[in-house]
Amino acid sequence: MFAAAFAILASPTLAAPCGNDASGFAAWKRAFAQEAAAAGVGAAGLQALANAQYSQSTINADRNQRGVRYELNEFIRIRLGSLDNFAGQARRMKSQNAAFLASLESTYGVPSGILLAIHGMETGFGRNMGNTPVIDSITTVAYDCRRADFFTPHAIAALILVDRGGLAPNQRGAAHGEMGHTQFLPGNALRYGVDANGDGRVNLYDMGDALASTANFLRQKGWQPGQPYQEGSANFRVLDEWNAATVYQQAIALSAVRIDR
Repeated sequence: MFAAAFAILASPTLAAPCGNDASGFAAWKRAFAQEAAAAGVGAAGLQALANAQYSQSTINADRNQRGVRYELNEFIRIRLGSLDNFAGQARRMKSQNAAFLASLESTYGVPSGILLAIHGMETGFGRNMGNTPVIDSITTVAYDCRRADFFTPHAIAALILVDRGGLAPNQRGAAHGEMGHTQFLPGNALRYGVDANGDGRVNLYDMGDALASTANFLRQKGWQPGQPYQEGSANFRVLDEWNAATVYQQAIALSAVRIDR
């Protein structure tokens, strides 16, 4: 389904007109609904699209991005507080979910420390998963001319997730449509999502589904089970697939060592 969406969206004859402010959003939604239907989006997803609102807060966040320019120690201080305190929180999470995390490592080869470091860095172990409606934010950046090509497939994926019951139409996430405990973009959720709790749907707001999906993502991107993951290793390079900021990758690796010791 996701590959089909990419193929359909590649056709310029179907492209909805992008815009740089809210004035053209309603017209874009009407045109985009045709693309979405052609890509396999059903009634629930199309209704979610019809109800979507232009997210000015998403545009403000997108325009104000400056990237990560901190030195490692400063990044850790701002993002984690300290490695030891952060790792202590993660170890408590690990002790509470030991059997489940061990099963993920057995299945995907990704250590608990890596998964919990990502979980903690992305959402504070699920405490802050964002406050912007996902459908609003992802359709807004798909409409916006700056990065429409990148976000359009993710908007299609989000609508498909609504159809499948993996995303509530009013579910909230981060500013660019990132979802759940580990902040997946919708296209990645659709492609790499795992139904870990066996309820018949992939729900990234369920911690088990989110951590299993994260493990699957890393394994599919080339994670090598049983191999080191510190800087300079092949597994460290896989972390670039999760986040391109070197200090972010370093913080994950350094935290994971302390979590799994």
